[in-house]
Amino acid sequence: MSRAPDAGAGSVLGGSDRLPRGIWKIASVAAIGSFMAQLDATIVNVSLPGLAGTLHAAFPTIQWVMSGYLLALALTLPLNGWLVDRIGARALYLRCFAAFTLASGLCGLAWSAPSLIGFRVVQGMAGGLLAPMAQMLVARAAGRHLPRVASMVTMPILLAPLLGPIVAGGILTFASWRWIFLFNLPVGLLAFALAWRFLPDDRQEARPRALDLTGLALLSPALVFFLYGIDRLGQRVGGALVCGGLLLFALYGVWAQRKGDDALIDLRLFGGRVFSASVATLFLLNGALFAGQMLVPVWLIHGCGLSPDRVGWLMMPMGLGMMCTYPLMGRLTDRFGIRRLTNCGALAAFAGALLLVFLALRGSAFSLLAGALFLRGAGMGAIGIPSMSAGYASVKREDLPVATTALNIVQRLGGPIWTTLCAMTLGGQASASPFMASRAFGLAFGLLCVLHAGLFLATLLLPVRLAGKRGGSAPD
Repeated sequence: MSRAPDAGAGSVLGGSDRLPRGIWKIASVAAIGSFMAQLDATIVNVSLPGLAGTLHAAFPTIQWVMSGYLLALALTLPLNGWLVDRIGARALYLRCFAAFTLASGLCGLAWSAPSLIGFRVVQGMAGGLLAPMAQMLVARAAGRHLPRVASMVTMPILLAPLLGPIVAGGILTFASWRWIFLFNLPVGLLAFALAWRFLPDDRQEARPRALDLTGLALLSPALVFFLYGIDRLGQRVGGALVCGGLLLFALYGVWAQRKGDDALIDLRLFGGRVFSASVATLFLLNGALFAGQMLVPVWLIHGCGLSPDRVGWLMMPMGLGMMCTYPLMGRLTDRFGIRRLTNCGALAAFAGALLLVFLALRGSAFSLLAGALFLRGAGMGAIGIPSMSAGYASVKREDLPVATTALNIVQRLGGPIWTTLCAMTLGGQASASPFMASRAFGLAFGLLCVLHAGLFLATLLLPVRLAGKRGGSAPD
């Protein structure tokens, strides 16, 4: 099995100018699954203090309700490509949905902290496959119209982190914490029925292959060790786990080179220039998004002395910027192409980050802050879907499951890596004297600017247009 060129007739995004029949039904079903997985990643945060008291557990123990879910997401991610090849995308999606919904019900019936943590791990293992499966289902069905379709599908996913705390707060005000999980049951059952009805049968595209057990034994622990360790990098155990994760990644690289096509993730995919550029862009984009979401609230609370509830409102312009950009992605991509659109988006986000440096050093002006955050949001919103579309366009249809897994793994690593680097730059000076605090935040936002500059350089390597758009692809 040979890997596809960067773009061409055999790529997944070929086809006619008309939207495929039934695409919106498929996209809607896929969006529900991804939305539920993202919502459950944040909805529990608000309830953790109450859970500690209700279940008579220490807070370090109960926080595993959150950490266990997130680590389980990473644990199952490498299996995505093999499972799709083994049983088909539709069958896998239905099984993941069923397992996720069942685990949600079990979480709502948990009788102790260990039982709740165990059920959350099962829920996370199913949820870890829902988001990449949603991407792949939409990419298969949309063809080269992916930017137009994905722009609408991604809106609920963007809303999930914003709605999570709100939904949890409303539930906890009027009902037991159990309804945070039982809430998923009616939604999950409805979504399962819709998926059963509307997702196309793709069993004929399945190509069963042996599971690369050695690759799985290396890659899954590498992800868990690295993500858990980098979150605790200031501790001795965190550094050891990060080193262990990097060692396992290196061993997997050696193993995958030997296995070739039979590897869990064939690293030869990264030999394509467009696919590598897409992966690098998504890695840096994810890092810029999460690092900014960490730095700005910390600066407003510790550097400007604002209350957390006011900070929540001040962060809204960034979300509004992304929501203004996403619905236009299809039209903008058709009009300006991949490279020009992502270049402009990266420059806008860079300008917003520069304004944050100025504000950190010279004092906050909330009108200017709103403009900076809106610029960052709108700019980053113009990068994700076009760069993801370029990556999918550069591989053959039969390689799409493995490509989806690779894209999601590398993208997921970007957030914790860059968030930790920015936090280390900030150090312990956030609560120091006003001068030291402003200097520390200025340096941290300066590193964020460097990240945005790297993001701009990565977008320069993306193709001019997708294959077949206005006269064909232009990868140079």
